[in-house]
Order: sequence, then C-alpha cells, then structure tokens
Amino acid sequence: MSTKRRAVGVVAAVAIGAAVLIVQPTLNASAQSTANGEQAAPARGVYKILGATTKQQYQQINDTVDDVLSHHGRRTTSAPGVEFDVVATPQQASALRSQGLTLNLTGDWDAMLAERSKGKKAGDFPPDDAKYHNYKEMTDEINKAQSDHADIAKVSSIGKSHEGRDIPVIKISDNVAQDEDEPEVVFGCNIHAREHLTAEMCLRIAARYTDGYASDATIKDMVDNREIYIIPMQNPDGIEYDIASGQYRGWRKNREGQGTDLNRNFNFKWGCCGGSSGSPSSETYRGPSAASAPETKAIQGFVDSRVVNGKQQIKTHIDFHTYSELVLWPFGWTYDDVTEGMTAEEAKRFQDFGRQMAQTNGYTPEQSSDLYITDGTTDDYYWGVHKVFSFTFEMYPSGGGGIDGFYPPDERIEPETARNDKAVDMIVAEAGK
Repeated sequence: MSTKRRAVGVVAAVAIGAAVLIVQPTLNASAQSTANGEQAAPARGVYKILGATTKQQYQQINDTVDDVLSHHGRRTTSAPGVEFDVVATPQQASALRSQGLTLNLTGDWDAMLAERSKGKKAGDFPPDDAKYHNYKEMTDEINKAQSDHADIAKVSSIGKSHEGRDIPVIKISDNVAQDEDEPEVVFGCNIHAREHLTAEMCLRIAARYTDGYASDATIKDMVDNREIYIIPMQNPDGIEYDIASGQYRGWRKNREGQGTDLNRNFNFKWGCCGGSSGSPSSETYRGPSAASAPETKAIQGFVDSRVVNGKQQIKTHIDFHTYSELVLWPFGWTYDDVTEGMTAEEAKRFQDFGRQMAQTNGYTPEQSSDLYITDGTTDDYYWGVHKVFSFTFEMYPSGGGGIDGFYPPDERIEPETARNDKAVDMIVAEAGK
C-alpha cells in the first residue's frame, strides 16, 4: 500500500533479533554543497518529513510528492505524529515546507538506484541478490511444484497482462483437479512492480504447503480441507520492466501508457475519496476508469469466478506489499471504522484478528486509512464487493529504508518471509470459520 517506497553511511537496524545493515548512499554531485555552504537539492531527493499531525497534512503530503516510500507512527496518536519518507522535487519540498512541515534531505533517489544496481545485468537481479526470482524463474518454480506434487498442486492463469504475459496462479488442495465445496483462500503478491520481496513471500507459501504436505500434519489438514490459491506476480509487465535495464527503475505501476497503479484501479469506491490521482504521471494514478487495467480485470474476473451458485467460495485473503511492517484491514476509503458496508461487529472482527496476526510477526496493526485515505484498493474490493475477510501486509523493513525498502539484500528473503508463516496459517484456518 505504501505508495512509493538502499541509499553510503551505514545505519545499524535490528529486525527479528538479527543485525541488518541499511545502506544509505551519499548525495551525488547534483546535491553537494553550494558555494554559500547550503546543500543543493537533487532533482529527485529523498526526504524525511517530520511534524505531520493532522489528516489534512497527511493528504497534502500524499498529493504533493512524487513518491511516498514509507510512514511511521499512527494517525490516532498525538505529537510527534507520523513521519514520512518521500521522493520529491525541490519545488515539491518547498511547497510542503511552506505548509509548516519540516523536511530533512537524506539522499538522492537516482543515485540510490544506481548504487543499489551495481553489477546488475539487464533483465535480472544483481549477482549478490540472485536468490530473487524474475518472471521466468517464478513460473519455473511453481511449475516444478506442480510437477513434484501433481496430486495437490495445479498451475493455471487468471488472465493476461497488458503486454500479453500470463498471470499465473497455483492452486493447492487435495483433489486439486476438482472444484470442491471447500473454503478458499487467496494470497496475492507483487501488484506493485518494485516490491520484489512479496513474490518471494508467495513462493514460500507455495513451497510450504506442497513440500510440507507429506510430513506436517497441520499443513496436510489445511490442504485437505481448503482450496488455496497463490498469485505470485500480479503485475508481471511492471516487474520485468523494473529489472529490464542495467539499473533498477523503482517502477511501481503496470506498463499501459504511463502506467496505472493497480492498487488504485479496483472497482470498489474507485476514485471516490481523494485516495488516488487522476494524473497519468502520478505514482497513484487510478487509470481512466474502474478496472481499466487488464491485470485488475484479471484479478477481479478470477474473484468473481469463485462465486458458485450465488455464494462466494473465497473466504479469506492477504495481499502482500512492501514496506513498513503493517497489518492493514479495510477500509482505506474512509477514516470511519463503522460505515457503509462495515458493521461494528465486522470492524471488531477485523481489529481483533489483525492484532492477533500482528502478534506473530511484530508488525503494527491498523485500519488501512489510519495514515491516509486510499481508494480502489484490493482489500477494500475483496471485502466491499465480496465480503472476503481481506488484509494487506506491508513487509520488511519497518521504515526509513529508502531503496532498501524495495530492494533488500537477498539474505533477508528467508527470515522476512518465514516471519509470516504463523499469520499465513492463521488466515488459512480462518477461512473455515
């Protein structure tokens, strides 16, 4: 969800009991000190914004900057309020300062991308991060899972991307070739192109529920009594574009025109509430109409297809993003907990279960709109249209990561995906309740 999210000085961070180095590149020549001793801002600077305490300020930030990388704190707390890490031009930074906000320049976005891309070959990840999967490697991985576990795993496609790539889904269940009357669960990943850690999350889920079936009684029980669908790369064109050249692009959207933010393009409350942009150049561009993007249409078509005899078979859902370490639940389009389409009892169920999952992974639990309004999003659509118990997880790091938030070293894949094993099992179990 975080709209826009390795930069060198070394900052030590601790995550899950392990020391992590977050690299912060120095500012490039365009951002070195000027003759009068003041620092000249780069064309696209990374800034930490301090002192935001009101809804209006949060929305102003979201509407003004090129990219919101991460956010920390909560809307509901008093001072010091929420901190934001953003990408902004000098003019945008000046506009926010004129609103009374404090912005500290922490890096040059383009220099950060170049630094993080060292040794990278076109079309793939840098050698030091070779454990990440590109699109072909992902499809090879799930096809191997199907080959190795043909009795419980089946790969198909939910549709085509703008550039004609399949959007693969792997179904895991006993009697996998049959459409049984069992509760269904969906896991979606990588709807934002640069959030590559999320695809690794989906691949881990697929591996656990296939490789573990014969030896883990709990996994066997869930596979025998659920139908589990995993969509590892919901935005294949954007993902491939982000790694296509010799340098990461920090790309977020799909590849139709200037790109549509697929997580603002769903047909529930599309463009309703100031939680997306109507400008094609914006990182949160919602598209010309609801579900206009072929990838969004494919996801919605798949969810719609699971209505059998008037009853939605999908009961629970998690969409994985990076970053900020949050467990989020609907709605994003309104700050209200109880509103149209959300009773007090339903809101409490989301709050209670979201907090229970957060206890297992150390994330911060909150309603999606607790930072700022978003509209046309996945979890709002799943719940608002289909009453699917739906959550968004913002994965590692917790914040302040800059480039690291989108391109963490591949040493973080195993611990940061394993960190969600318990929560994944919980949402699978919850589908049967």
